[in-house]
Amino acid sequence: MPESPTTTRRARNLVHTDPVDVTLQDALEALADPVRRSILRELATEPDFARACGAFQLPVSKATASHHFAVLRAAGLLEQQDQGPRRLNRLRRAEFDARFPGLLALVLDESE
Repeated sequence: MPESPTTTRRARNLVHTDPVDVTLQDALEALADPVRRSILRELATEPDFARACGAFQLPVSKATASHHFAVLRAAGLLEQQDQGPRRLNRLRRAEFDARFPGLLALVLDESE
């Protein structure tokens, strides 16, 4: 079944940066925010693409949450795919670890 024009446009807006193209500065800036770190910690406990953006209990508005997900995607930490009206997430742990060994482990081991 072909995708609807709305779904196609929405999916086209997803840009996934390869972690090899991410600078250390960009990675550190993405990881500096406590809301983004909490997103990563929650995703680390979930199977790939099992958690939709709307399923996170974040202390920010929906628009701000969308911004945080976009920053994580741009830093190569997150991959997203649309499934109907939901946007599902995957932590790109292996890819990010290959680029910045040990950095993500520090974030995931951090106590809140």
